Amino acid sequence: MSRRLRVVGAGRAGGALGLALEGVGWTVELALGRGDDPAGAAHGVDLLVLAVPDPAISGVAAAVDPDPDTVVAHLAGALGLDVLAGHPRPAALHPLAALPDAETGAARLVDGAWFAVAGDRLVEQVVADLGGHAFTVADEDRTRYHAAAVIASNHLVALLGQVERVAPEGVPLVAFLALVRGTVDNVAALGPAGALTGPVARGDRATVEAHLAALPGAERPAYEAMAAEARKLVG
Repeated sequence: MSRRLRVVGAGRAGGALGLALEGVGWTVELALGRGDDPAGAAHGVDLLVLAVPDPAISGVAAAVDPDPDTVVAHLAGALGLDVLAGHPRPAALHPLAALPDAETGAARLVDGAWFAVAGDRLVEQVVADLGGHAFTVADEDRTRYHAAAVIASNHLVALLGQVERVAPEGVPLVAFLALVRGTVDNVAALGPAGALTGPVARGDRATVEAHLAALPGAERPAYEAMAAEARKLVG
């Protein structure tokens, strides 16, 4: 008999998780949206996922009638289990993956994705069913963990936006993306310190100064900030 999932929230993360679990044999009930009453949402399912914006989780959780047999979980990276107070089997399940839309996200969640979990162990079974990897993050560490996730994903996107702005006309972004992929492979193999190349790694201050002189003024602070971060990796 397959496990049953219901999602409250019709966004990208909840949609991706629903599609992914449906693809590995879970029965996925119709999701509840903004105008639906969530009071009975926990009844008749093994897992209820609150895939709503972080500030709304505690309010939605309070509106759901507790069910002793149902795990109630949120997908927030920065929140602990306290926002699910009153539910006997609370859990957190944060996919450490970029989910731009439900379909793309679902494909990523069944491709060896990593998940931060806490609370009821059913969420570990969810990860196992998806063929993923689970690690536990304590409530007191979740905000710091989520900050690291934002740096790894969102800040990288912002840096690539700067690359696109700074690159001379005629040099396509895709050329730099090949460099990024190789760099990420180097980090995986050698760690951040071992993968660092370029003028900061060589102690070449003259080239750094030349770069700063060539950049528009609005682009210099980000370059200087990241050069300072790179220096922390130099022994």
